[in-house]
Amino acid sequence: MFKQKIINLSLVATAIIVLAGCGDNKEKDSSDKKQITIGFGVGNYIDQVDKGIVPILEKKGYQVTLRQFSQNRQINPAFEEGAIDASVNQSRAYMEAYNQKNNINMVALADSPSAPQSLRSNKHKTLDDVQDGMIVALSNDPVNAERGARILEQLGWIKIKPNVSTLSFSVNDIEPAKYKLDIRETDAAQGLRLLDDVDFVVVNGNYVASAGQRIADGLVVENSPLEHRVVVSVLQKDLDTQWAKDLKEAFESKEYADYIRSQRIYDGFIEPAAWANYSK
Repeated sequence: MFKQKIINLSLVATAIIVLAGCGDNKEKDSSDKKQITIGFGVGNYIDQVDKGIVPILEKKGYQVTLRQFSQNRQINPAFEEGAIDASVNQSRAYMEAYNQKNNINMVALADSPSAPQSLRSNKHKTLDDVQDGMIVALSNDPVNAERGARILEQLGWIKIKPNVSTLSFSVNDIEPAKYKLDIRETDAAQGLRLLDDVDFVVVNGNYVASAGQRIADGLVVENSPLEHRVVVSVLQKDLDTQWAKDLKEAFESKEYADYIRSQRIYDGFIEPAAWANYSK
């Protein structure tokens, strides 16, 4: 009899543990959670979201954590680890290449206001000054290096080898065209600081804006193709959750459009197509 009671109590305890576990899983997998963590690289996208998106989400009862990574390559692995729920740092081209290489499924939830790159110089006032041997600096991360190289290719200064990879692009994928240039890679955040040391620099627009300069003052401003504009990324499994829908709605809202347009620092940013119907 005593032995039977022990068995029964054991079964009850096991059932409680199983039910508790199910409750934890339900909470962890819930689509109506109110805590969101968003990842960013270096730059002012985190500032846009902090001042423009977070207030919108807080009105809906969300607690938003913004996490900035020192290196962009750290962000997507954070998705896989469950350390972040969304990111505002990458283009569709990079995201899709990363998905294919790493067998995960990130998707674009919404477009972010996106800063085009620009070709800039302190030494030269015109593109006609370019000559063989001049030094041109590009970002050292593959995506932005390729974008910068496309600007130079459109000018006819260089050629890009066929079938290059967005994930591994480097100066080794560049060949001379009209000119034999000294193409160098540098940390993207250092581009503006090199203007007195090199002939031309391709600079990411968010760094230009953060320095209080106008993107439009570049010698050439990139007309960023859709695949190279910054998107809000989430995992496919979260696409239909309520928090993801609310995040998308915030990025596409008139309230956010009005905020970005009111800030001189974002002059020259490419606006999401969803804002087309909002008067300026």
